[in-house]
Amino acid sequence: MSLQLQVNGKTVQSHSDADTPLLWVLRDELGMTGTKFGCGAGLCGACTVHLNGEAVRSCQTQIGTAAGQKVSTVESLGAAGSHALQKAWVKHQVPQCGYCQSGQLMSAAALLSKNKNPSDADIDAAMAGNICRCGTYTRIRAAVKDAASSMRKA
Repeated sequence: MSLQLQVNGKTVQSHSDADTPLLWVLRDELGMTGTKFGCGAGLCGACTVHLNGEAVRSCQTQIGTAAGQKVSTVESLGAAGSHALQKAWVKHQVPQCGYCQSGQLMSAAALLSKNKNPSDADIDAAMAGNICRCGTYTRIRAAVKDAASSMRKA
């Protein structure tokens, strides 16, 4: 059985069973290792990707659900750190261990695609469920605000 989906603007085929988590198709079948495995239960946010522009946990999204849909991974943000969020992440020294960062970036990108001027409460709500073991939440919020400002100016 072959399932077709759009990943970062390219049509790809998956030969995995329809109930296979999207995370494993991205990582194991397509070799896209930016999306991380964290808890496997959709609780930590490390595996966050966009499905038709909405932030979803790829460990809990079956490939059968994603078939025919548009999937965006952290690799879609920008080559060599060119996205406003990536620049703000560096400027505010957000990553420490870095493991959660791809999920954090994707949740922030989903927020900024809908809200160009988010409040602290908006950011907190959008980022809820993205766990950072290093506790860089205040830097994440500052980076999201900075990226939003940069994106409004562009």
